[in-house]
Amino acid sequence: MKIFLTAINAKYIHSNLAVYSLRAYAKDYQEQIAIGEYTINNRVDYILEQIYKAKPDVLCFSCYIWNMDYVEELITEYHKLCPEVPIWVGGPEVSYEVETFLAEHPQVTGVMIGEGERTFKQLCRYYVNRAGSLEEIRGIAFRDQDSGKTIFTPVQEPMNMSDIPFCYDHIENFENRIIYYESSRGCPFNCSYCLSSIDKKLRFRDIELVKKELAFFIEKKVPQVKFVDRTFNCRHDHAMEIWRFVKEHDNGITNFHFEISADLLNEEELALIHDMRPGLIQLEIGVQSTNETTIREIHRTMKLELLKDIVRKIQNGENIHEHLDLIAGLPYEDYATFAKSFDEIYALKPNQLQLGFLKVLKGSYMYEHAAEYEIVYHEKTPYEVMKTKWLSFDDVLKIKQVEEMLEVYYNSGQFEITMKVMEPLFESAFAMFQEFGTFYEEKGYFGMSHSRIRRAEILLEFMREQKSEDAVLQMLEESLTFDLYYRENCKSRPFWAPSPAEFKEQTRYYCKNGVKSHVEPFHYRFPEKSKKALNEIPTRLKQPVYMLFDYENRDPLDHQAHVTEVAAASMTEGQKMSERRSYVN
Repeated sequence: MKIFLTAINAKYIHSNLAVYSLRAYAKDYQEQIAIGEYTINNRVDYILEQIYKAKPDVLCFSCYIWNMDYVEELITEYHKLCPEVPIWVGGPEVSYEVETFLAEHPQVTGVMIGEGERTFKQLCRYYVNRAGSLEEIRGIAFRDQDSGKTIFTPVQEPMNMSDIPFCYDHIENFENRIIYYESSRGCPFNCSYCLSSIDKKLRFRDIELVKKELAFFIEKKVPQVKFVDRTFNCRHDHAMEIWRFVKEHDNGITNFHFEISADLLNEEELALIHDMRPGLIQLEIGVQSTNETTIREIHRTMKLELLKDIVRKIQNGENIHEHLDLIAGLPYEDYATFAKSFDEIYALKPNQLQLGFLKVLKGSYMYEHAAEYEIVYHEKTPYEVMKTKWLSFDDVLKIKQVEEMLEVYYNSGQFEITMKVMEPLFESAFAMFQEFGTFYEEKGYFGMSHSRIRRAEILLEFMREQKSEDAVLQMLEESLTFDLYYRENCKSRPFWAPSPAEFKEQTRYYCKNGVKSHVEPFHYRFPEKSKKALNEIPTRLKQPVYMLFDYENRDPLDHQAHVTEVAAASMTEGQKMSERRSYVN
């Protein structure tokens, strides 16, 4: 007997916690359980071939919005080949509107609804031991063989989190992949767009068990552990215990990612995280909107001004990589109010500003009230919004242009200096990205693969069309040169940069370790990293300053080179030592 758990991830670096937790909980049947992990970058034919070669006696799929199209096609095609093999599905994408799903997919034997650990173990017992009946298994729906009607069994009781065995004993199987970890389930909040709000029974894994498992990750020097807890800091003592532990046992390598509510952070928690190694943890903070009417309508609990204040305090420590999230397409959010939300959160200058679009998830409050809000969304996954009562499809398309420009020129971290010096030239940050996105659209640059230098060239082209003064264009040429070398020692030099022959003495003196460093002259002193926004563009200097980019010493948060302003090579040794100073970092 072989029960085959199939996971189709969004990327290779991801892993599927669900299937490993199912197998770990059904430990009595581990010899009969196999896992097949694939990605949406694999061809469906390849996945089908691998499943067929595995020769399962029972086939199971873990279903999410990013893989549902693949799962539906695989179910259809595999059933043609092996109609005798029972097919079971589970996960958030199939736990709602179950009867409709089974009617539309006659190849599927049944659905595991909600939390799956106990249900899957009982299914294993049913198939391996040939014991009992499907009616005795809680938390499933299946088609009656005689009447064809859907039978629902009683729901499972919520899991005790400490009863779920650790599923990463064979950590060698997860090399170069993100480890997902769960220390709690449920959420205390009621955000209308989120499925986590449905699970109101908030449960925590025993803290000593959590520490033991985190110690394992630290000992094995896992690169990143991503907590999937919906609001990690909703219980102060739980969060503090974990943060203290990872700080005290820091191995200098492992990074821990947490999704938090910033306005719940207190001074004790802030003091603790400020004392951590730069890069030890990163925080994802959901904002979604700054429009008060929208926040109330989506049942979100958030004190905006407090949130902003906490984010600034987090940033003052200069040791935490933070992501802030916005969602376009929420109720009562039109184009103008979304632009305002964008500008308010962009002004905080997080390491990343993630701009997403509302996804109308089955089972959510937003799904139930879609007609009321006149939300039109894609019928197929990921059910993304196309328009609402307040936001036209034209507006959505314009915001998508902003999203693309934000990803390429801000979130990538590849144009940090240039973004800062460009902002004062526009009415707002949103307007800057919108005008840039419109330019990309008009020139046909979307949908094409561009190198970093080509992206820089396009930016200069855009600013020329803005009829920028020559002085502004000269400054942008230099800021782009700075950005290009900030990240790496460029193999291809930008065409607008001066010839290296003009500063060969400086290169010979300061770059004795070859490709591990680079020196470059600039006629501007660009803003230091701590300077998040400028009121006006920098003034051109009469004489150039020389900046040394050290690629052996990088910022632990964004991995940019350490940059030092150095003296001209013609100075004496004493003058060089007195003039040399750290500039950007």
